[in-house]
Amino acid sequence: MRRTVLQPIEESAVRRLSPLRSAAALTVALLCFLSAPRWLGAAKDRNEPSPGFVKEFAASLEDVLQALQDALQDQIIHGTYVFDKEKTLTGARVVESTPLFQPWKAGGKVFYKIRTGALAPRHFRDSADQGTIAVRFVVTSVGPERTRLRIDAIFVEDAHRTLHQSDGTVESSEYKVIQDRLQAIQFAQQEAADALRRRESIDLARQTLVHEREAETTRWAAAHSSVQDLEQQVNSLRHQLERRVKAPGAALKAAPFHSASSIVTLAAYTEVVIVIVTPYWYGVETPDGQRGWVPLDQLEPLP
Repeated sequence: MRRTVLQPIEESAVRRLSPLRSAAALTVALLCFLSAPRWLGAAKDRNEPSPGFVKEFAASLEDVLQALQDALQDQIIHGTYVFDKEKTLTGARVVESTPLFQPWKAGGKVFYKIRTGALAPRHFRDSADQGTIAVRFVVTSVGPERTRLRIDAIFVEDAHRTLHQSDGTVESSEYKVIQDRLQAIQFAQQEAADALRRRESIDLARQTLVHEREAETTRWAAAHSSVQDLEQQVNSLRHQLERRVKAPGAALKAAPFHSASSIVTLAAYTEVVIVIVTPYWYGVETPDGQRGWVPLDQLEPLP
């Protein structure tokens, strides 16, 4: 009888619990349905393209491209690693294109660097398994001395082809390397420009000194020429105004007459200066300052 009594009780209890279980199941299903868009949205966000890391340099397109080429050739993916012991991820290589990125159609020069066989690299969101890291660089000229650089970094698993976006560390680290190399290029250019200016300044100073010496030489030559001209003029005047006494000598008369008294007898070849000119006589002055008259035929020009 106990069995006949207990069995109806158990069945009635089951009937009372069934609505509760149904309500709980419905609640769980409703919560799952409401939460599903958020899960799907989160998964979609992980696979959406990153807006990219964009910076501008106060430099020409040529200088930025040179700095970028230096960074591309170092075979390193900067800002990530795969093991805690080694913080540098080497083995990267430059490629002309990669299917891991959608084709770039926004203009500019595009470069790629990839590293295959990376195992769960750091600084990629939810990265797991083994795959390939790809970094894209886009260089665009904004002006003669203004250049824009965009960097995107992703990790794609080999097995599931799941895409993982960088948290920005890889892009900022790659940018820092390029920035440092660009600064080194600009510093070298500035040093070269300064050296050129110093050489030009030295050359200018040397040319100025040469010009000054040439001008001084010209002035000295002109002065020397003036002295020579003056000497020539003096010699010409001497030849015009000076005479010498013919041999055997002549008397210095007190007046231009043969009957005039003699002041002194001048020895042959005594040089005298003509003071007065008359048709037949010269009024002369001797070297010792005496003045008198000598007939023209007793004097001759200086040699």
